[in-house]
Amino acid sequence: QVQLVESGGGLVQAGGSLRLSCVAFGRAFSRYSMGWFRQAPGKEREFVAGIRWSGGSTYYADSVKGRFTISRDYAKNTVYLEMNNLKPEDTAVYYCAVDRTPNIGTMAYEYDYWGQGTQVTVSS
Repeated sequence: QVQLVESGGGLVQAGGSLRLSCVAFGRAFSRYSMGWFRQAPGKEREFVAGIRWSGGSTYYADSVKGRFTISRDYAKNTVYLEMNNLKPEDTAVYYCAVDRTPNIGTMAYEYDYWGQGTQVTVSS
């Protein structure tokens, strides 16, 4: 089992920034990939960004490319999502997830472990 704990959500005005953190516990991640998803009320859970634990290759959804940055810290077993120039449409619960393969998937069902989520609200 892998436990994921997200933090860093909150309320911010449009154009502002937030940094989300996800600390992972349980096992080695050298062959895993990690991702951020989000889900707004009435919407399906959607892929935001992903990263390979080993090597750090990244992939972003078109809606956030150029505004969000995903990164990881080996020593802290932590993945981050830096969100800049936030828009009201970014409002959602953000979830950290782990895929037990090194391939960065974009579908929620490809991921094996999930955090409890952290709320991000962007006002206009």
